[in-house]
Amino acid sequence: MSIAAILGVIIGVVVAVTALGALAIEWKYRRQPVNPLVFHPGAWELIVRERDRFLVVGEVTLDNPTPNLEIMVPEVKAEVMLLSKGSLSGITTHTEIVSQHPDAPAREDGYWFAYIVKTRQSTRFKVSVEIRGEDLTALQTLWVKVRYLTYGPGGRIPRTGHVIFPLQYPKSIETAKWLTKENAQVLPVKTHLLNHLDDPVEIVRRYVLPHANPTTDIVTIGETPLAIVQGRWRDPASVKPGWVARRLCYFFLPTSSLATACGLQTLVDVVGAWRVFWAFVGGAILKVLGRPGGFYQLAGEQARLIDDVTGTLPPYDRFIVLGPKNPQAVVDRIRRETGLSAAVVDVNDLKAVKILAATSDLSDSFLETALRTNPAGNADEQTPLVLIRPRQE
Repeated sequence: MSIAAILGVIIGVVVAVTALGALAIEWKYRRQPVNPLVFHPGAWELIVRERDRFLVVGEVTLDNPTPNLEIMVPEVKAEVMLLSKGSLSGITTHTEIVSQHPDAPAREDGYWFAYIVKTRQSTRFKVSVEIRGEDLTALQTLWVKVRYLTYGPGGRIPRTGHVIFPLQYPKSIETAKWLTKENAQVLPVKTHLLNHLDDPVEIVRRYVLPHANPTTDIVTIGETPLAIVQGRWRDPASVKPGWVARRLCYFFLPTSSLATACGLQTLVDVVGAWRVFWAFVGGAILKVLGRPGGFYQLAGEQARLIDDVTGTLPPYDRFIVLGPKNPQAVVDRIRRETGLSAAVVDVNDLKAVKILAATSDLSDSFLETALRTNPAGNADEQTPLVLIRPRQE
């Protein structure tokens, strides 16, 4: 073999090894999480409730679940938004953040010093929101946006965590009106604005059980409110659309929650890009063969349940809400702990009723008839529960 041939082989080997090394580095890079601090809103409480002053205090946790990455938090700030039935003129807010690091005391001057969240460790901080005004009785909801900066292998990445906390609670449903349907009477039940602190069983106990007959009545809960309680909602700013989502979203109807890159990416994040892609291909083939709806069957239940921005009541109308997790376990627990038959439903104003889960004593046809006119409403009625009382023959 000539020297030139030998040099050619050596150069080829070097190029191949370099290319493989580059691919290995890229593969490892793509598998690494990007500054993966997990935001946990924690427990929140209304400490002071007076006509002219509210004080809400909560504790937030930032968790680093990785075994080999340390993430720094150089900045933490909180921004407050209030929702009210009246004007917010003259109402002021003051927010304070106090670190509760496990290994370093908070500074007395309130300065947030850059803190390192070590591998598989977490840190916490307390957020206090004081609200003042001449008359605060019209206030409905406190929305706290916690903006924190992460600094690590992924660079300098700002993130936002959200806490939505109700300031008003309905006292009774005694003044609500029963509606007469073909096979039952139904009562839409108003609640406070549900959030991560709520539990489905406790909601039923508080708002429904005192007015229900456990031997005959049925309670239904909307799939979106249940998902909100379970924390299954995402800020679109945290969704990073990929190749599949950016391109395929244009093929969905404009009214679909998958017709935006962020909405479709949320589905991709749940079931995977390849499943979404092949569901799209398979759905297109089935549609040509006269069988529409194939994409939703192939992509899985979440494809039908995701609600994009504007899909629910404020302030959740600014978020993407997924379908609930394990709804069958939820209804079984409601039945076991309250005695009421229960169902998780997806109902809209187009008279479409989908039963996601129901206790074993209920029939889908009965529920569909009772709920067909959507007694819970599709706007901001804030009636996630419906009490159904079957007609006695």
